Amino acid sequence: MAAVAGGHHPPKDGILAVTTYADSLRHYKANSKALPLKPISFLHGEPQVIWEQDEVNQMIINENLEYAVIGKFSYGWPDIQDLRRLIPKQCELKGDCSIGLLSNRHVLIRATLLKDYVHLLSKSAFYINPMFNSEEETTTAIAWISFPSLPPNFFGKETIFSLAATVGKPLQVDMATRNQTRPSCARVKVEVDLMKEFPKHIKIGMRKQSGELMEK
Repeated sequence: MAAVAGGHHPPKDGILAVTTYADSLRHYKANSKALPLKPISFLHGEPQVIWEQDEVNQMIINENLEYAVIGKFSYGWPDIQDLRRLIPKQCELKGDCSIGLLSNRHVLIRATLLKDYVHLLSKSAFYINPMFNSEEETTTAIAWISFPSLPPNFFGKETIFSLAATVGKPLQVDMATRNQTRPSCARVKVEVDLMKEFPKHIKIGMRKQSGELMEK
């Protein structure tokens, strides 16, 4: 495994290049606090949920992303359990860390210590040898819905529930989402009415302190 600080290209024989995830928000140092459920609005018939910039900054803190880095693999990688065992040992991390696959080529490493975060970024290279269940004779059903490629700072329960409320009544997030072990996709159990039309897309946005609205 090779880890390269942000802005640098990995060596040709490297496996993992590491870059910062929330470097631009590093100065927001505060305690975790709950965020309110957001109201749903509609734009051109599509539901959307808007967060303020300071709320998104708080998500970074709530989801333990202040000292997070993203590792990019140049080619294949070991099993995720092997990665969780090898990365802390061979990268000489001193504190606890959480490691999960972000996509088929990226891994998210949440460090808990600033010195581990700095250590990961300061070295040029590291080398490491929907479920569905419906009830009979009713239009009400319980379903798992997924939010693939959702940024990990949006994985808080209140944030997920705000998004899931556009589909139905959110009930609970799954264990992998709650434990932050699958950053590639968030899943939530929702009570839905099968007679209603479900949105195909949900727009999310962040309103900057200047008033400018950024949408996705």
